[in-house]
Amino acid sequence: MDQIPSLHVGGQILMATVAGLLLNLTPCVLPAIPIKVRIILREAGSQRSHRVLAALAFIAGTLAFFLTLGGLTALLQWSWGTLFQSTGFVGALVALLVGFAVITLIDVPIPIPAFAASTYGRRYFEPFLSGLLSAVLAAPCAGPFLGGVLAFAVTQPAPVIMGIFGSIGLGLSFPYAVLMLKPDWLSRLPKAGPWSLAVREVLALVLLAAAVFFTASLVPKAVYPWLWWSWLALVLAWGARRFVQGGCTVRVIATTAAGLALAMTVEFSSPPGSSGNEVVWQPYSAKLLAETKARNTPYLLEFTADWCINCKILERTVYKEAAVADAVRRAEMVPIQVDVTVSNPEKDALLTATGGQALPFAVVVDRNGTVIARFTGLFDTDSLVTAISRTKSP
Repeated sequence: MDQIPSLHVGGQILMATVAGLLLNLTPCVLPAIPIKVRIILREAGSQRSHRVLAALAFIAGTLAFFLTLGGLTALLQWSWGTLFQSTGFVGALVALLVGFAVITLIDVPIPIPAFAASTYGRRYFEPFLSGLLSAVLAAPCAGPFLGGVLAFAVTQPAPVIMGIFGSIGLGLSFPYAVLMLKPDWLSRLPKAGPWSLAVREVLALVLLAAAVFFTASLVPKAVYPWLWWSWLALVLAWGARRFVQGGCTVRVIATTAAGLALAMTVEFSSPPGSSGNEVVWQPYSAKLLAETKARNTPYLLEFTADWCINCKILERTVYKEAAVADAVRRAEMVPIQVDVTVSNPEKDALLTATGGQALPFAVVVDRNGTVIARFTGLFDTDSLVTAISRTKSP
C-alpha cells in the first residue's frame, strides 16, 4: 500500500519533466531562443570540461528559478501568474531583455558582478544567468501547459512540490544542455560569415520585441502602440542598411525580418476586437456577473493579462473568428473578460473558484450555472464554438 503514493508521485514527476521539455515549443520560449543560441555557440568551441560545466551552470540557472517558485508555492500557495503581476518584477525583466539585446547585438560577454568574479564564476555566470532568464520567460506558458501536474503538486508536501518544479526545470533546459555537450550536432550549419552576423542582429531585435511586449503593463495604453512602431522603425532601418550592404543571403534575412516585424507591429499595436464580426467583451465586475447569474443568462469568462503571450494569441485568433461571435449571439451569452494583469484578490479568487490555475483560462457556463467546459492554454475555434452551442436552451 505504501508504494502506491510513491508510484503516483513518480508518474507526476515524469509528466512534469516531459511537460518542461515540451515547453520549448510554446510561444513564451521564443524570446529565450536568442539567449540559448548565444550560449550554445559560445561554448561550442570550448574544451569538453568547460562545456560540461557550462551545461551544468545553465541547468542550475533554470533550476534556481523553478525551485524558488516551487518553494514559494509550497509556503505561500502562489499561483503561476503572481510574479508577473508585480510591476517591479516585470520592469526588471524588461531591463534584462534590453540588456541581453544590446550584449547580443555587439557580441560581448555579460558583465560579471563582483560576487561572481571568481576563477570559475567569471566563465560560468553567463550560462547560469541565461538559464535563469530562460526559465523566467517560459513561466507564463508553463501553468496551463502542465495542467493536472500543478493541481496535484499544490496538494502535496513541500519536498514533492520541489521535486515536481525541479523536474519542470530539468525538462526545459535538457535540449540546450545536450547541444552544449554535443556541439558536433551543429556541424551541419554553414560556416560563419555575413549571414551569421545578420542572424545575430535579428536575435537581438527579437529580444527587444519581447521587452516591448512586456512593457504593456508598465506604460499607459496610449504609449504602448508607439513603442511597437518605434521598434519597427529600428528594424526597418537595420533592414535597409543590411539590404544595401549585404549579399543575397543577408538580403533575404533582412527582407524576411522586416516583413515579420511589420506583421507583429500591426497585430500588437492595435487592440483586438475592433470588427463587428468579433466577440465584444464586457469588462468584469462583481455586479455584472451577479446580474448575469440572476437573469439565468449563459456567460463566457475569459481570464487574460497583458503579460500573457498565449492570451494575446487567442485574442487575435480564436476570439476574432466570426464563428465564435455568431455562437455567442445565438446562445444569447454574455462574454466577460477578467483582466488579472495586476493582482486583485476578487479576480484571483474568481479564477480559482472557476477551476483555473494559470493563464490563459476560459470557462463556459450555461443558464443554470453549470460549467459546460473549461479551456486552459491554447485551444481551437471549433472546441469553443461546440461548448458555447451546448448552453442554448433545448
